Amino acid sequence: MSTNVIMPQMGESIAEGTITKWMKKVGERVDRDEPLFEISTDKVDAEIPSPAAGLLTQILVKENETVAVNTVVAVIDGEGSAVAVPAATEPKPETAHQGPIHAAPQAAAHIPPPAAPTASEQIETGEDDVRTSPLVRRIARENNVDLGQVKGTGLGGRVNKKDILDFIEQRGPGTPVAPSAPAPAIAPTPSPVSFTGASQAVPMTPMRKQIAEHMVASLRTSAHVYTVVEAEMTRVVAARDRFKEEFERRHGIKLTFTSFFVRACVEAIKESPIINSSVDGTNIIYRRDVNIGIAVALENGLIVPVIKRADEKNFLGVARAVQDLADRARTKRLSVDDVQGGTFTITNPGSFGGLFGLPIINQPQVAIMGVGAIEKRPVVRDDAIAIRHMVYLSVSYDHRVIDGATAEKFMGRVKKILENWDEAVL
Repeated sequence: MSTNVIMPQMGESIAEGTITKWMKKVGERVDRDEPLFEISTDKVDAEIPSPAAGLLTQILVKENETVAVNTVVAVIDGEGSAVAVPAATEPKPETAHQGPIHAAPQAAAHIPPPAAPTASEQIETGEDDVRTSPLVRRIARENNVDLGQVKGTGLGGRVNKKDILDFIEQRGPGTPVAPSAPAPAIAPTPSPVSFTGASQAVPMTPMRKQIAEHMVASLRTSAHVYTVVEAEMTRVVAARDRFKEEFERRHGIKLTFTSFFVRACVEAIKESPIINSSVDGTNIIYRRDVNIGIAVALENGLIVPVIKRADEKNFLGVARAVQDLADRARTKRLSVDDVQGGTFTITNPGSFGGLFGLPIINQPQVAIMGVGAIEKRPVVRDDAIAIRHMVYLSVSYDHRVIDGATAEKFMGRVKKILENWDEAVL
């Protein structure tokens, strides 16, 4: 049985990817989940695992070739039958992606043993030759890691992406690593435009087209309704100001406001589980795991990596996940799994000064919360005017399944948690 290997979609706004390296050759055997090829997109570089075990019978996209997501890039013969290698050579470019791709006919032929690693698959580290990939070598350089110290769990001791990232995480603070990213936020910076007349027509990039299609489809799908609340952040600001230096010294990560908002949403979702649902026809699908997507601004767009099972994490666990995902998003080191499976999204236009926004729901989710700027404002407390740190929080929700009362209850709970913050930070 043949299995088509497709170009994955690394986030909802990514329309295409470039194959930078094939780790297997036509005729070689590949195991399920073994790294098969590397891709580079506008936002993410990643090793893509094989979807099945068997023989790689066809490579349909050359290295350094860019194709749309969901394009078939290779074929694996899952039955492990011998194939005629000449029949599986790379096709002409104009026929590479037309319609379903099927494996080449079976034929009796000798399959050569796997080739020795090429020069590009090895890196000198002292006395050892480490089998790895260009992506892993780049991560090692950026984080000042000697690959000779990293234990490879891949085939033949190969150091894969997971190995290097696990090593960096276990190494702990105090070692030079990639610069920390600021708090995740939305609102990408547009590219500058050079005018040649009164106006200038510029074609949308594939990424921008994908964003447009995704947003318009969401508006067609969900009955969008919005509500806004104002929350006092005095206790949260005080906790952050008091512990931020010790938090960074002890844990090696910055204490950002995003972690407070994630924890508040997680606790509120436990009391309003429909916020964590999705719609399938006439069925409401309730999700047990609370997977919080965090919108991260990039140079020319945005991506929404996901904190998986955020409901099982304490404050420190959430803070680690927030910074890790933001750092890897901006250095294009997210994996396919990092950008899939979200059940609720938080976006932060306030980091750019916005009072609040009314974001579009990230399908197939049914709600998204927007965080405004935290500012000092005059408010009435005990019949007197006082100065307090305040923030506007908005929620966009799908009125097909969420009623106004439910949305208000959810936001009221988020507001109460933030205003009466009592969770230990350190």
